[in-house]
Amino acid sequence: MNYIGIDLGGTNVAAGVVTEKGELLGKASVPTPRGAEAVADAIALAARQAAGATGVPLSGIKAIGLTAPGSIDPETGVALRVVNMDLENVPLCDMVSRRLDLPALLENDANAAALGEYVAGAGWGHKSLVAVTLGTGVGAGAVLDGKLFTGFNYAGMEAGHTVIRRGGRQCNCGRKGCWETYASATGLILSTREAMALHPESALWQLAPASDRVSGRTAFDAAQTGDPTAREVVENYITDLACGLANLINLFQPEVLCIGGGVSAQGEALLAPVRTILDREEFTRSSPRRTQVRTARLGNDAGIIGAALLGEYR
Repeated sequence: MNYIGIDLGGTNVAAGVVTEKGELLGKASVPTPRGAEAVADAIALAARQAAGATGVPLSGIKAIGLTAPGSIDPETGVALRVVNMDLENVPLCDMVSRRLDLPALLENDANAAALGEYVAGAGWGHKSLVAVTLGTGVGAGAVLDGKLFTGFNYAGMEAGHTVIRRGGRQCNCGRKGCWETYASATGLILSTREAMALHPESALWQLAPASDRVSGRTAFDAAQTGDPTAREVVENYITDLACGLANLINLFQPEVLCIGGGVSAQGEALLAPVRTILDREEFTRSSPRRTQVRTARLGNDAGIIGAALLGEYR
């Protein structure tokens, strides 16, 4: 039996037909509109296009899974608040089910991505996985003993809003010093800009002549040239990232912890020094069984695959 997974993003609605083993058979994508009815129409269109591209009729689809950013209620299938799509208290599952005549499930995007990596990516063959995504914020999800963990109110795994520096940077959540204000791509860009302002002689300025051209790669690229300011930015970033990862490992002891998002493209330049810090800071650092820290493998497909298989792993 096949499923359809939908990754509802601010720019595109991506759909994919997925087997029960997590194999992605084919995809389709349409632009994301604004407003509840238009979003539901776009989801139905993307689903039909994905099914058509793979030659699988909708009658051969068992269910459709939806993943969206923001606040959602998986039990009722209601999108409580998805700001960049003008969705507030929208019964999204019911609306999509009516259009496609299929049962629909809804989940947070970070949770769905974690499930996708567990089934068909970095966590394949293991019983537990924590996935961290380094993007605009820091997203996290966990599959523990084969089941998606969300907390009783479906707001669990907001790891980006655990504090690593009390009284630190102001976070949009209202707290100060949240992990995502330092470990996200946004936090890394801010740290790079702050360092550039203090060090006009830095090679960072050669890679980003204006502050609005700074990206998550800028400090890493400049550090490879030997620039001391960039090296300090990267070292501080890795230290902050490792602090949060150690917290997650100490809490959940997953077999695998995978890191995705744009910053993860640095590969071993990022993970090798992170592992060195974890060798000092993990509570179980002397144990013969340690969490494997690796990069995520599915990229943007993780959310589609995870969404499709929600019914199997909740």
